[in-house]
Amino acid sequence: MLVELSDVSRALDNDQLVPCFQPIVCLRTGHLAGFEVLARWQHPEHGLILPENFISLAEQNGLIAKLTRQILLKCFAAKPMIPEPLVLAVNFSPIQLHDADLPNLIREASEKTQFPWRRLTVEVTETALVNDRKTARKVATELQAMGCRLALDDFGTGYSSLHHLQALPFGELKIDRSFVESMTTSIESRKIVAAVVGLGASLGMVTVAEGVETEQHADMLLWLGCEMAQGWLFGHPLPADRIPEMVSAAPRQLSGRLSTIPGASISSLEARPAQRLAQLQAIYNGAPVGLCFLDRNLRYVSINQRLADMNGPPMAAHIGRTVKEMIPTMYTWLEPYLLRALHGESITDVEIEKPSPKPGEPDMTVILSYQPAFDEAHEVVGISVAVVDISSRKQAEQTLKEIEEHYRLMIENNPQMPWVRDTDGNMIEISSRWLKLTGMSKEHALNAGWLDALHPDDLGPTMKAVREAMHSGNPIDIEYRVKTADGQWKWLRTRGSPRYGPAGEIRRWYGGTEDIDERKELEEAIRSYKAS
Repeated sequence: MLVELSDVSRALDNDQLVPCFQPIVCLRTGHLAGFEVLARWQHPEHGLILPENFISLAEQNGLIAKLTRQILLKCFAAKPMIPEPLVLAVNFSPIQLHDADLPNLIREASEKTQFPWRRLTVEVTETALVNDRKTARKVATELQAMGCRLALDDFGTGYSSLHHLQALPFGELKIDRSFVESMTTSIESRKIVAAVVGLGASLGMVTVAEGVETEQHADMLLWLGCEMAQGWLFGHPLPADRIPEMVSAAPRQLSGRLSTIPGASISSLEARPAQRLAQLQAIYNGAPVGLCFLDRNLRYVSINQRLADMNGPPMAAHIGRTVKEMIPTMYTWLEPYLLRALHGESITDVEIEKPSPKPGEPDMTVILSYQPAFDEAHEVVGISVAVVDISSRKQAEQTLKEIEEHYRLMIENNPQMPWVRDTDGNMIEISSRWLKLTGMSKEHALNAGWLDALHPDDLGPTMKAVREAMHSGNPIDIEYRVKTADGQWKWLRTRGSPRYGPAGEIRRWYGGTEDIDERKELEEAIRSYKAS
């Protein structure tokens, strides 16, 4: 269905947003650990509507706090059906971690329902940490001080994950479902899942796998050491009245064996020390970042293959030799950070350009993290180093910037007013000439906001024409009046057609709007002349 801002606003006013609860289980025991709370819109005609149809509109139009409050109050009100020590994990919009009032919103909902903060896990994605890190840190620290647990959702799909793990007080890592779904058939995905689990364990964090749909998924996660999981294997998201049924369900026992991988049929809980060491080595070598450990003399004690490839010399050539010997051209620049780490300082988010180890190739862009390692007497015994190669990301960002600039210039110089809509009819790109004509801001005009400029007599027919086109796939061709920036009414004509994907599905709608005011005046003059 085509969801408009007015629909979302009306749904909130009518208290139609409801929480659904998906089980989170302990993999070792199969016992229920809590629920992830997922927002749904209980539409009186269309039933439950998924969040991707309304969350973005709420975010863009200042309704996300109202939506969150409604969901929190309802999920917290289910407390009598959720026995101790089960927890609730609630997804928060990335923009809310930049809202200093978020802790108060949670506090008010908790106090009104008597739901304890210590049983709430606040889930955020890495997107929330990119733009305003200072405010995000302040809000996260306050939530932690309240007793809430902080979870980093969709781990591994954003930017600078290692920095975010060290910069904010996360207690939980959620492994993105894209890695879980493919790990039984892809060795690369298995390595990534193993690396995330190992990283979480080394930082004292709980790891939770999303998208667990089969016994094979669950057994492999258990074998890799993942602690918690959620997915259709353990239960679909259900409304609050089904909570007692989920709470009373028998624990789902797992075999903990990997019958699908030759030679890997021994349970990780029964593995001998040598096998444990092999598992840890696999995690270390399979990590999607460069890793090494330096002693107090800045000599390499260990290094994984990824970092050796970044430096150039083989892994074995590094062991026992100093950083200065192995990367002399970089050492002068790195030395101050290494010395600070030896004095006990954790250093993150150091972005540098380094020469490629392969002659003739462009320089690399990497992010460095230095974490001092302490012994029982709290003396620094070495430095754990993590190096993330972001060269591809930097190149992609530059290419995207150039494409966007090229696209912007094409639109601005077009004599018509181009636009792009999604499959629900929402405006996702609009010409600057439209904005100049109507006096609207871009934020106002996107999605369904452009309709606010239409003449009241033309609003209904225009909306009907757009809906019919979205449903039928037939081209759009409509005429309507808009109120200009100087308060006049001007006739426009909008035409557009769908763009199809390889399977015949509509991907986008592209079109343009032209000024037909002079033509309309001429037509009116001709009609008046004939009438006289």
